[in-house]
Amino acid sequence: MDEFDHKLLALLTRDGRMSVTALAEQVGLSKTPCQARLKKLQESGVITGFRAVLDSARLGLTHIAFTEIKLSDTREAALSQFNAAVRRIPEVEECHMIAGPFDYLLKVRTADIQRYRAVLGEAISALPFVASSSTYVAMETVKEH
Repeated sequence: MDEFDHKLLALLTRDGRMSVTALAEQVGLSKTPCQARLKKLQESGVITGFRAVLDSARLGLTHIAFTEIKLSDTREAALSQFNAAVRRIPEVEECHMIAGPFDYLLKVRTADIQRYRAVLGEAISALPFVASSSTYVAMETVKEH
């Protein structure tokens, strides 16, 4: 990757719908080489896709909780089972394995505390090998994405 690729990525990160013509202009390339670079970045897996960024407040999903998870078993098979199961919970926006006093940190977005409580009780606590959880509720989002 060179400076042109890095510029392309920076521009696309800010506006994934930018036209190839506009990208080429801002990066300082003609349209054809710009398209070729984009294709190469996609084929190599650097660009994994494009998506819509949604306004959570307009969708009524304003409650964010961070949930620490401790597992009863951390052998590879248990981790694999947990990972596969947590991916199936739509309210879990992010799941990170952590090096520290707990095993996973989840970012969970719901409409309100009642819905979070239901997701915690019915889905998260039922995940394979969950021994305990702790919840931290976000009071304000200062920076996201």
